[in-house]
Amino acid sequence: MSFGLSRGRTLDVSGFGLGRDDLPDESAGPVDPRRWFDCPDRPFELEIGSGKGTFLVQQCGLQPDTNFLGIEWTGEFYRYGADRLRRNGCTNARMLHENAVEFIGHRVPDGVCDVIHLYFSDPWPKSRHHKRRVVQDATLKQFHRVLKPSGLVHIVTDHPDLWTWTQEHVLRATALFERLPFTPPPSARDGEVIGTNFERKYRREGRPFHAMTLRRI
Repeated sequence: MSFGLSRGRTLDVSGFGLGRDDLPDESAGPVDPRRWFDCPDRPFELEIGSGKGTFLVQQCGLQPDTNFLGIEWTGEFYRYGADRLRRNGCTNARMLHENAVEFIGHRVPDGVCDVIHLYFSDPWPKSRHHKRRVVQDATLKQFHRVLKPSGLVHIVTDHPDLWTWTQEHVLRATALFERLPFTPPPSARDGEVIGTNFERKYRREGRPFHAMTLRRI
């Protein structure tokens, strides 16, 4: 499947991108995303809001025995990311064009994820939009449900209010998660937290970064 953009570039997501139309009807029950990979028994990591796929491309080559799924709602970013995975031969990574919170909450079965990555999610700064933020009491319960025992959630943001919001919600979830210090992944360059496009842009602007890791109890 190919998509033409206004810039004249054609993006090919064949084999690396899935859309809503590729998923079975909700009446069919849970969807195990591990089955989308050639080796479904490998460890499985999920990234919420993958953007153009920078983290996936950088990290999946360093973890060839791990399967990665990036979920991105913005159509153009999803297509760019899936095409990027294809061009880089990232056979252990896929992109899904879907609302990540809805997909995790309604379609993903229990105990399938080893790690959930949440980097630079939309802060939705207006009070009336706070309900759209990824981190919610209900979302943390869903993260706990889909993670394996001792599974991890890595969270990074540059937004001070979202960071305060996240910490408050994590404090209410101490029965679900233990908070740990955050360690940058091997794909991050010296001095970087993650090394995504957003981080590199925000670093040039002098923004501070906040990070934590949660371990499933």
